[in-house]
Amino acid sequence: MWGFSTHVTFDDVDPSKSEKYRDAPHHHPKASLDYSPLPRVTLRSASMGALVSMGGLIFGYDTGQISGFLEMPDFLRRFGELQPDGSYGFSNVRTGLIVGLLSIGTLIGALVAAPIADRIGRRISVCLWSIVVSAGFVIQVASNDSWVQVMIGRFVSGWGVGALSLLVPMYQAETAPPWIRGALVCTYQLFITLGIFLAACFNYGTFEHQKYNSGSWRIVISLGWIWTAILAGGILAFNETPRFDYRRGRVAEAKTTLMRVYGAPENHYAVQIQLEEIESKLRAESQIKLSGIAGIVEMFRGPRMAYRIALGMVLQMFQQLTGANYFFYYGTTIFAAVQISPFVTQMILNGINFGTTFIGLYLVEHYGRRVSLISGSIWMFICFMIFASVGHFMLDIEDPSNTPTAGVVLIVFACLFILGYATTWGPMVWTLIAEIYPSRYRAKAMALATASNWTWNFLIAFFTSFITTAIDFQYGYVFAACNVVAGFIVYFFVIEGQGRTLEEIDTMYIEHVSPMTSSKWIPPPPEEIARIRREAGTEVGTDGGVLTPAENNSSEDRDDDSKIERQHTEVA
Repeated sequence: MWGFSTHVTFDDVDPSKSEKYRDAPHHHPKASLDYSPLPRVTLRSASMGALVSMGGLIFGYDTGQISGFLEMPDFLRRFGELQPDGSYGFSNVRTGLIVGLLSIGTLIGALVAAPIADRIGRRISVCLWSIVVSAGFVIQVASNDSWVQVMIGRFVSGWGVGALSLLVPMYQAETAPPWIRGALVCTYQLFITLGIFLAACFNYGTFEHQKYNSGSWRIVISLGWIWTAILAGGILAFNETPRFDYRRGRVAEAKTTLMRVYGAPENHYAVQIQLEEIESKLRAESQIKLSGIAGIVEMFRGPRMAYRIALGMVLQMFQQLTGANYFFYYGTTIFAAVQISPFVTQMILNGINFGTTFIGLYLVEHYGRRVSLISGSIWMFICFMIFASVGHFMLDIEDPSNTPTAGVVLIVFACLFILGYATTWGPMVWTLIAEIYPSRYRAKAMALATASNWTWNFLIAFFTSFITTAIDFQYGYVFAACNVVAGFIVYFFVIEGQGRTLEEIDTMYIEHVSPMTSSKWIPPPPEEIARIRREAGTEVGTDGGVLTPAENNSSEDRDDDSKIERQHTEVA
């Protein structure tokens, strides 16, 4: 059903091709549905993935530009500190605050965006937070000689970037067909790398042609308004996510969105089964309606929600602790060994980061999440062990140009590391946190997981300069160990979600499916899932209350009949 091809077929669920119903296929309750093949990628799904992923480009562009600014003469003169030799530079503290305050802003934005998205919707929220990012750019461009204003501008733009880092994967996961959901969510990371690469290219261009005036950094910041304008305006051309529409009672709109994204007719099996699964989960989730602190407490008490929230936060933490930012931080030093400009350094590393992320879009749907992430951890561990050992024992840190061979080795393994990161942990963690939570808790749970990412992003950005000053390349051993731990966490705790609907993944966690055997798990038919949920006490009656055992037994036949009826009528 989920074969990697240009079309998705449904022969395995078509009653006319089923052994059980071979003689009388019309007796099957879903016999009247359309089971024709669907295009794997439609124009609507591709354009949605590309447009919404502009949020990732904004994130990457905003984070990627600052490393170049710190080397620009005009930026140093305006916002740096006068050194004894008459030059300008930044202290570790000032560098950490200018670079790291973006991450603090993103942390706040990710947390605040969740309740807003649940109230006004994912679509309008994306537009709103794009405007906030633009406001942060205005503050930075207007800075004249106050480094605090630059810091505050990055802090404000961080609000929007953090919110978009939550909303973009959520929008894509709630809208995309299950057979390309992983790849579409991974486009978010792809666009992050594109943003970082573009920032490096623009930094190089303005450094070469506007080196001694404010255009060297103001032009680069101002170009960010293009990306925010495209996202804020473009998102209005798309519908709200079908799951959000369904929760608000807009069933017809949800169905229309699914039809457009899937490229399917109204009575197609894929559309109808998706609507049934959304309805089933939302009915179960709607039995308890709490808000505020009580809602958060109730979320942690949900079926395996504490486990899933902890897992999401740990995965996002280890995405930072893989050490990718460490490589970008040390890029200037290692490339000095072969006399390459630091701006060219950034373009090379970021170009590899962007180009190899395309491979991740293929891996996530062809080999799955678990195999890819574990392989990535092993690959990055090997690269870091070699990188740290060569850097500490062979490289002349005082004058890297004295040890060109060691510099070349470091360059090679820096690039090999980025290959492993950009194809696995970079994009796939965003896919995982977008699909492991049920829709009722998705916004809040993803906010906590994303906040974990930004917290560790800030800690690494702020403290790396202090740590590397103290222990130089031995810092790489810390990240090597983190990659080993990350691989074990994936092996023992992450369930394989390749090709599965969000509702099926939710059921796998509720049923305690073993992560080690999750790729072989076969979802039971809808009637069996309903029975399991009734026995677990998660099915609800028409009044919103939990069904008693007697009511469960008496309702089974009614449930079967109603499910058949819903195949031919609009789901209410």
